Amino acid sequence: MMMSKPRILVIYTGGTIGMVEDSETGVLNPFDFTHLTDQIPEIRKFNYQIDSISFDPIIDSSNMEPAVWVRLAKLIESHYEGYDGFVILHGSDTMAFTASALSFMLENLSKPVILTGSQLPIGMIRTDGKENFITAIEIAAAKKDGRAMVPEVCIYFEYQLYRGNRTHKYNAEHFEAFRSVNYPVLARAGVHIKYNEAAIHRSTDQEFRIFTSLDTNLAVLKLFPGISPSVVKSILSIDGLKAVVMETYGAGNAPTNQWFADIFTEAINKGLVVCNVTQCRGGAVIQGKYETSAWLEQAGVISGADITLEAAITKLMYLLGNNYSPERIKKYLQKSLRGEMTV
Repeated sequence: MMMSKPRILVIYTGGTIGMVEDSETGVLNPFDFTHLTDQIPEIRKFNYQIDSISFDPIIDSSNMEPAVWVRLAKLIESHYEGYDGFVILHGSDTMAFTASALSFMLENLSKPVILTGSQLPIGMIRTDGKENFITAIEIAAAKKDGRAMVPEVCIYFEYQLYRGNRTHKYNAEHFEAFRSVNYPVLARAGVHIKYNEAAIHRSTDQEFRIFTSLDTNLAVLKLFPGISPSVVKSILSIDGLKAVVMETYGAGNAPTNQWFADIFTEAINKGLVVCNVTQCRGGAVIQGKYETSAWLEQAGVISGADITLEAAITKLMYLLGNNYSPERIKKYLQKSLRGEMTV
């Protein structure tokens, strides 16, 4: 029996990877993705059917917003049955936010959704884009015993595959732009692609569906020595605000000043959800470990454990969009829904 070719859908949203240099002016312009093989002839060696959709106009990742995430989720939903995997080409600056958001929006996912990009345009000789793109396609097509090797939303960059909602961009200059400090990589690409199967999330057999009602009525409050009562009070009293991600020190510590505690206690008593995320990129919030975090527990602040800031923000958008009560949101904030935290 002849096996059918793997079918991969490439979605180009924008970003550095899709740029080529005009031979006359030297200006970087997005290339026509219907001519993928002209720019990357190596993909002809794959015995895959590779189709592409390009956003028009393309979107710089600095302009990324939830409406684009909804568009991506709907594109994947409408093509879900026709393809074995999806590769999203995206600017690196907000890639971790998009990957985190899609991990919550794509429910019961059983196919790979791999985000990748580059630090140098694909039309430049030293580009990192070709390897990132080629390997992302190979991973999106990879199967074992008839099932996808990596049925997750992932980021592939510089020989490493990460769980999307565990990543952050940490370097704007090196090719190794991303890290996943609190969770192991899902695969490493060398002579062979070696998958860390024990770390890969396996989906249920429930029907795939998407969730698109994101609620952005939240804010981020980053603590710093000398933060004033007026700043804290003004953020927590924003009209319509439903949740705050508070970036604290170390293992989740915050000032013990009475004014600080009073402002937070009052806001939480009025229904505001507050999630405690550490400013450190590695490690976790452990509320109550020190006196400087014990009061947060008592006030009703929710520990974000080892969740990234990007995942905390998008998880709250997802939970708020479900119109859950503050109590139910607090419950789900303490659970790992898509492997985004260790609890």
